[in-house]
Amino acid sequence: MKTRFTELFGVEHPIAQGGMQWVGRASLVSAVANAGALGFITALTQPTPEDLVKEIKACREMTDRPFGVNLTILPALKPPPYAEYRQAIIESGIKIVETAGYKPQEHVDDFKKHGIKIIHKCTAVRHGLSAERMGVDAISIDGFECAGHPGEDDIPGLILIAAAADKIKIPMLASGGFGDARGLVAALALGAEGVNMGTRFMCTVESPIHQKVKEQIVANDERATNLIFRTLHNTARVAKNLVSEEVVAIEKKGGAKIEDIMHLVSGQRGKVVYEAGDPDYGIWSAGMVQGLIHDIPTCKDLVERIVSEAEALIRGRLEGFLNGKTAKAAE
Repeated sequence: MKTRFTELFGVEHPIAQGGMQWVGRASLVSAVANAGALGFITALTQPTPEDLVKEIKACREMTDRPFGVNLTILPALKPPPYAEYRQAIIESGIKIVETAGYKPQEHVDDFKKHGIKIIHKCTAVRHGLSAERMGVDAISIDGFECAGHPGEDDIPGLILIAAAADKIKIPMLASGGFGDARGLVAALALGAEGVNMGTRFMCTVESPIHQKVKEQIVANDERATNLIFRTLHNTARVAKNLVSEEVVAIEKKGGAKIEDIMHLVSGQRGKVVYEAGDPDYGIWSAGMVQGLIHDIPTCKDLVERIVSEAEALIRGRLEGFLNGKTAKAAE
């Protein structure tokens, strides 16, 4: 399956694994790359820019295929040294970067000077148009179903992807709620050039999180998420567990401040979830696509399954409708 995305980024399949805090490490990213998709190391998962350089080197030792690095820029009282992480990416010879978050213009400008292709993650059409004006090469548009931050507009992918495709000229990945062949075919029909999957890649053999968390994702259904930080206008979709339920309850009382929930939503507690395998210890990101995840395959098996089933779906069921067959006969 060839699209503008596969041609622009030199990958075999129109599938990407976006950056995920504590998850986007060399073991997963190299497996995604070897499967013919595009994976991203998460820069800020690494404690220092020097550690990022080591992680990139480790990934290169496991794959000779294209992969990238995610750099997410978020407002913070004590922000990480973004410029130093950016320089580490450039000096490591990375040629593909996924940016996300708050006004990445200075990063985009610097990356472009060094011939780096950029995918920017957006949650609204207006943000996608802004990124296009900034000069990025592609965007990833995140629908309301996604894990992490879906924005504040609450527009599901079925509308958001098509609305973005009507206005944005550069290649676009569909993100949020994608995990199987049906999603890939739907994304292509809506005007995207491929899909960006997070939660689905979390639940693979090579994913560097605890087996018990992967098993929890398989056990969860599409209702097993909570929206937190709604009252703070910084909405995040996370797995439903004891901690996220407590955060939601505090916010429902009204007048909640970040200080009231900080002890519950610490990123370090989320890291422990992934490392120790206690799904109730802290906040961890997961999307509604959990309802479509029923196994823990290798990245190779997952990507090959999605692509082969997508081709069969297009040639079989969908083509069958054009030929006047009933849905049952087409299958």
